[in-house]
Amino acid sequence: MAERDVTGDALGGTAGPAGSVALEDRDGAAVLRVDGALDLALAPKLRRLAERAARSEAALLVIDLTAVTFLASAGMAELVRAHRGLTSPAQLRVVASGRITLRPLELTRLTDEFAIYPSLSEALAP
Repeated sequence: MAERDVTGDALGGTAGPAGSVALEDRDGAAVLRVDGALDLALAPKLRRLAERAARSEAALLVIDLTAVTFLASAGMAELVRAHRGLTSPAQLRVVASGRITLRPLELTRLTDEFAIYPSLSEALAP
């Protein structure tokens, strides 16, 4: 049986009917994998796991949007919150490509704020 946090969510990941967010450790980097529609329903789960990742004191936080099927403004707001909430030595890298994820980030000029990578392996590279 999976461990649960105080909200009842399984530690290390949260899933809902429209999508899921999973937190993984990759050689000292915290990786948040988002799957499904990153909208008002999934955004709070991303926030909780991003805050947990920030508390882990990882030097790198990667948010992988590869499996995102819709990127809403609520999801983009959580990306900004995660970026601005990091402590100074930590870095945020966002994996986004294609019109579903990259295009909304370009239109809102968030590509100027985030380090965007086309793949997880490139985001994890030193």
